[in-house]
Amino acid sequence: MYYIGVDLGTSAVKLLLMDAKGKIINIVSKEYPLFFPHPGWSEQNPLDWYEKTMEGIRDLVSDIDKSQVAGISFGGQMHGLVALDEKDQVIRPAILWNDGRTGEETDYLNQVIGKEKLSEYTANIAFAGFTAPKILWMRKHEPENFARIAKIMLPKDYLAYRLSGSFCTEVSDASGMLLLDVKNRCWSKPMLEICGITEEMLPTVYESYEVVGSLKPDLAAELGLSKEVKVIAGAGDNAAAAVGTGTVGDGKCNLSLGTSGTLFVSSRKFGVDANNALHSFGHADGHYHLMGCMLSAASCNKWWEEDILRTKDFQGEQAEIGKLGENSVFYLPYLMGERSPHNNPKARAMFIGMSMDTTRADMTQAVLEGVAFGLRDSLEVARSLGNHITSSRICGGGAKSPLWRRIIANVMNLKLEIVESEEGPAMGAAILAAVGCGEYPDVETAAKQIVHVVETVEPEEELVRKYEERYQKFREIYPTVKALYDSLAE
Repeated sequence: MYYIGVDLGTSAVKLLLMDAKGKIINIVSKEYPLFFPHPGWSEQNPLDWYEKTMEGIRDLVSDIDKSQVAGISFGGQMHGLVALDEKDQVIRPAILWNDGRTGEETDYLNQVIGKEKLSEYTANIAFAGFTAPKILWMRKHEPENFARIAKIMLPKDYLAYRLSGSFCTEVSDASGMLLLDVKNRCWSKPMLEICGITEEMLPTVYESYEVVGSLKPDLAAELGLSKEVKVIAGAGDNAAAAVGTGTVGDGKCNLSLGTSGTLFVSSRKFGVDANNALHSFGHADGHYHLMGCMLSAASCNKWWEEDILRTKDFQGEQAEIGKLGENSVFYLPYLMGERSPHNNPKARAMFIGMSMDTTRADMTQAVLEGVAFGLRDSLEVARSLGNHITSSRICGGGAKSPLWRRIIANVMNLKLEIVESEEGPAMGAAILAAVGCGEYPDVETAAKQIVHVVETVEPEEELVRKYEERYQKFREIYPTVKALYDSLAE
């Protein structure tokens, strides 16, 4: 049998076809536009997602026996607000995860409602990207649209609704709305009251691997697929990527070095960081995870190489880097502000420590090290909660650099494992589809059998020692300059 994984990204939808043993049969990608109607705003048209997904499915299955497709599931961009009216028409363009319009609403939730209350209700505090502040923004600034709302859903859940007719979500993605009681895996009634919405407006919450319905008969006929094709709930992109790298069960870790950077720690037990520096979310394996998110990771290197140095020869620039662990230049990776652990949208990037003998290679090295130190900040919080982490999977575009992997392994004193497939959320979604269709008894079993480590990077004792000294200096910089960010932002 075949399983389809749909990764609904910000720039494109990626679709992956996998067989029962985890072999990738085909991959298709379809792009759609992204709109910025005002500075700091970020929107998309949900109809574009649906149309491109349908196109992608047609292309994906064009050369196979379509009767063998058994299930479809999703990974997708988190936190976005999709609002439908009583006729299931999209009320306004979706407000995306990276939209920055909700500063006032976020401050209201954190300061007036209070972080302690929010953490009690949802296990998290408010961030500008979360869905609840977007609902409050819509209520205040678009009251006529707000009054029309019949259904509120997340981006990937709009696809599930269009394909199956099931008004559904699942724990991992719903955790990032600031509307879910994460511990109890149900909607938080106090948060619904705060946002002025009812539970009827929100979808039924499933586990990520559960079947939510079947492909609508008319769509099945249109695609040439069986109407028995099961639709499985899926997961938010980070949880889906974690499944795709085998980061499931207890105490497993995954580092994602993409445009943004994440530290993802799976756990069988529910836990909340006392300072809410990390997100506490449900996981796609039926349990929980902690996640630290830095807003600029590989994008720091892209900015430095392409916009500042005016080169695309990333490998050539890295080849000039000499001794590791001895660089006197530090870089703070806050090009877009920072989420974990500082939660400061006003934070900005900086270099410090340059002298007359500083070289171009020193600056490049500082960027790579600064991102590694930023991820280490989240790791320290995770360790403080009792997580004994000695190794981690690593994925994302930045993880293709052997030098960067070596730096991260030593900065974090972790053995890094590189897995065979780099398809992340799409692979994870396909695995969830296979579990939902009964191909595997549970997510952990599926991941263990499908995901294979092909390379490891071991920390080196001397470099670990040197980087420990450097990291302790790095962590002093942000508290020292924090007050400057407020005055610079005025």
